[in-house]
Amino acid sequence: MVEITEIQIAEWKKKHGDVYKIEVEGHVCYVKSPDRKTLSYAGSIGVKDPIKFNEIILNNCWLGGDEDIKTDDKLFLGAGQVLGEIIKVAEASIAKL
Repeated sequence: MVEITEIQIAEWKKKHGDVYKIEVEGHVCYVKSPDRKTLSYAGSIGVKDPIKFNEIILNNCWLGGDEDIKTDDKLFLGAGQVLGEIIKVAEASIAKL
């Protein structure tokens, strides 16, 4: 198991903004929010293969942690259930003029 320090998390936050901790049955990993390029690619592939969508998001947003989450199907599927929460969208409004 990989040990991630508070210093490492602070460095990730400084570089990437929001950092998320995903925990699955005692296994932990850290991810950042996906960018537009990653979302576009994952979305185009995910239409035909939803599991591949999660794989693309996880691999492209991965910062560190227990690699078993990427390789063990049970752990990967568990992480996949919460990956959508790292996709943040700003609130917008529209007005007809």
